[in-house]
Amino acid sequence: MDRRTFLKSATVSAATISATSQALAAVEGGQPPIAISSANGLRATDKAMTLLRDGADTLDAVVAGVNIVEEDPDDMSVGYGGLPNEDGIVQLDSSVMHGPTRGAGSVAALEQIVNPSKVAKLVMERTDHVLLVGEGALRFAVAMGFEKQDLLTDRAREVWMRWKRNLSERDDWIDPSDRLPGGEESAALDIPFTYGTINCNAVDANGDISGVTTTSGLSFKIPGRVGDSPIIGAGLYVDNNVGACGSTGRGEANLKTCASFLAVEFMRDGASPEEAGLKALKRIAENTTEPYLLDDDGRPNFDVKFYAVNKKGQFAGVAMWSGAQYAAHDGKENRLRDCAYLYKRA
Repeated sequence: MDRRTFLKSATVSAATISATSQALAAVEGGQPPIAISSANGLRATDKAMTLLRDGADTLDAVVAGVNIVEEDPDDMSVGYGGLPNEDGIVQLDSSVMHGPTRGAGSVAALEQIVNPSKVAKLVMERTDHVLLVGEGALRFAVAMGFEKQDLLTDRAREVWMRWKRNLSERDDWIDPSDRLPGGEESAALDIPFTYGTINCNAVDANGDISGVTTTSGLSFKIPGRVGDSPIIGAGLYVDNNVGACGSTGRGEANLKTCASFLAVEFMRDGASPEEAGLKALKRIAENTTEPYLLDDDGRPNFDVKFYAVNKKGQFAGVAMWSGAQYAAHDGKENRLRDCAYLYKRA
């Protein structure tokens, strides 16, 4: 190693050590870091908090958090084991936003890759694009070193087959129980139906903010359907000067209002994270006019949830309907908390 290379290496190492020391000092002396997620994200917020305390970048922290859920075959709303589209193919969507650099990246209808959030992050870091979809997203992932894998687990496949068997009484699909003497009750009543998704947002002790949303999408969706999760401003929005908001629930409703962006703008105008989320939900309700999406009282018959945090470390989970929860680590404890809500269930 020549003298110039040595000095350059030493300078980089010193800068890295200095940055880490500053982050640790901020954690000890400044506001506590915050990690917030959807209810399936307790492990994500725990992992993110561990990394934040070690001085990690906020985006690295939240992506590492949701990777745990993406790789869990028992969570049928995200990643490996996610419920497939109507053709039995798992298609994944994800978006990331990095507050300090104002960067964003996303992928949609990505097949055969376990961690779409990692691919979305590389779209942000390695390309001049924001969104890659379908075959192009897969080719990019493979070029970046990701290995293809069958994402449809045996459990998810059985759920899909139960769904197919009960589409119609006039097709050739039958439930195996129909062949049993006496005819046992069909297992179709146990078919899970999910909008899917995990969102995780974090603010560190320096006030830097990042977020990620990742999903297998609406179960049994029309092939190629893309919801709000990979759309910047809908399923996720981060402004490092203000805060972050991510969403789970009916993506189509969120797409029509860009409600995550809207919630951040409400926070910019002085609303708390809870107030901002509830105002965004009201906007969705006002824009829901389809009769089949309304209950007898004219209210949305679906759920949408927002997970918001501001630069000060204030945070909240809000839901269209009561009874929902979210995960949050406030620097002291990691636990599920009750969402504020727009409408109370009977």
